[in-house]
Amino acid sequence: MKHQQLKTSPEISKRMSHVKTKRNSAEIMIAKSLWHRGYRYRLNYKTLPGSPDIALTKYRIAIFIDGEFWHGKDFEQRKTKLKNNKDYWIEKIQENIDRDLKNDKLLRQMEWYPIHFWSNDVIKYCNQCVEEVICLIDDINNQ
Repeated sequence: MKHQQLKTSPEISKRMSHVKTKRNSAEIMIAKSLWHRGYRYRLNYKTLPGSPDIALTKYRIAIFIDGEFWHGKDFEQRKTKLKNNKDYWIEKIQENIDRDLKNDKLLRQMEWYPIHFWSNDVIKYCNQCVEEVICLIDDINNQ
């Protein structure tokens, strides 16, 4: 079900209309680290479900770097702390979670390997996240 339109002031609406989608620092960290290790990829690969942030097409790996708020990390705890437009945000974030699960299922049906990282985990533990991707590549190569 599509969530209700959020009612906001004209000032907030104007401010939010100027926010553009761009790569965040976590995406850049993973991408640069993979590139320096010799792995080539596509960014925001729109031909795949969910438009992965990084797609390693040679290995069929779709990497998503998810924002904690938007993709529902610790959602059960966080939703009790929402103050403004609580019903809207609960519905919106639940839709995002459901869409992520649906896209992962579609990717697996296409024989791709979806992998998700929380953006704060990438920032704190970038090398471990990259190693996890490399381990998956090694597993794929050894099949």
